[in-house]
Amino acid sequence: MNNLVSVLLPVYNGSAYFESAIKSILSQTYNNFELIIVNDGSSDDSAQIIRQFHDPRIRAYNQENQGLAATLNRAIHLAKGEYLARQDQDDLSLPHRLEKQVEFLRIHPHCGMTGTWAE
Repeated sequence: MNNLVSVLLPVYNGSAYFESAIKSILSQTYNNFELIIVNDGSSDDSAQIIRQFHDPRIRAYNQENQGLAATLNRAIHLAKGEYLARQDQDDLSLPHRLEKQVEFLRIHPHCGMTGTWAE
């Protein structure tokens, strides 16, 4: 089955909040997604945090530090989903985020993107 959503999660020395960011995506009510994590040469324990997850929806990659733009471009290139969703290393997504965004885009095919309210 192809994933409809590719969640792009770049990380660079983000261990303080990174585990919670991953968990918030894995806890989504909408499950037709892949989580693409690109570790941009972190020198903290970000790589170790990634290794503790054993979820088939996660695709993790390591690279030497190239900066956020290059890291996101790599994640986009690796994405297989019809939709792309961004998740920062220090953000939490509420459980219905992807479900609501996919539903909105299906109902409004003329829209090319959606966002959510931030707290």
